[in-house]
Amino acid sequence: MKTKTITGLVILLVFLTSLAVTAQNPDFSGEWKLNREKTALTDNSLFLAGITIKVKADSLFTSRVYENSNGEQYPFDENVTLDGKEGKITIYDMPRVTKATGVNSDGSIIVESKTTFYNNGSEDNLVAKEIWKIADGLLTIEYNNTMSAGSGTGTLYFNKTK
Repeated sequence: MKTKTITGLVILLVFLTSLAVTAQNPDFSGEWKLNREKTALTDNSLFLAGITIKVKADSLFTSRVYENSNGEQYPFDENVTLDGKEGKITIYDMPRVTKATGVNSDGSIIVESKTTFYNNGSEDNLVAKEIWKIADGLLTIEYNNTMSAGSGTGTLYFNKTK
């Protein structure tokens, strides 16, 4: 009877330990730099060259650096909750509404945003959806960007620098 109880407890402990290990969330926090060799950059538009991420239990802080083909950089900071509620900021006179959900059961964070800007005197919106994942030591951001001029999809790969 004692052996069965001890064996049962050992099996239960091993099972609970394995659940705890598999339930751990990926570590998004840190400084990430674009892996330009792995990422296919298309045209001369702005691209995300680096991002610093701080994930807390209920919030996501990002410090993004966008870059153009001339190497000019455009940084901005953003802080949103991870419960899907909208956060509003203004970037270079452009209003931006962002919501984030995660860390989801598959270990991803989903970030959706709408940035309003003016192009030739007409208002336009850049609507973006990003799915962030950590795999093989890389941060991958799968994106889908849409505006009146068209849409674009792709994947950005980032190496952790700190």
